[in-house]
Amino acid sequence: MPNNKQAGKRLRQNAKQRDANKGVRSAMRSAVKKVTEAATGEEAQSHLSEAMSRVDRAAKRNIIHENAAARTKQRLSKAAAAKS
Repeated sequence: MPNNKQAGKRLRQNAKQRDANKGVRSAMRSAVKKVTEAATGEEAQSHLSEAMSRVDRAAKRNIIHENAAARTKQRLSKAAAAKS
């Protein structure tokens, strides 16, 4: 229970932002999973650009750290190349 008007507003804002962030993070993880679980190299390559874009978008919005995004993208590239 918030103690003042400002705390109540922050509570509402945080809840709204948490829901928005959850959607972005979920979409990013799904895109990454499509690349890592692809059966063929062509399938992995076709999903790679979408996954890279989702990771970049999450980093831009500070949902994940910039370095974590770079690390994830590097691992995705390596995984897609190994399947080819």
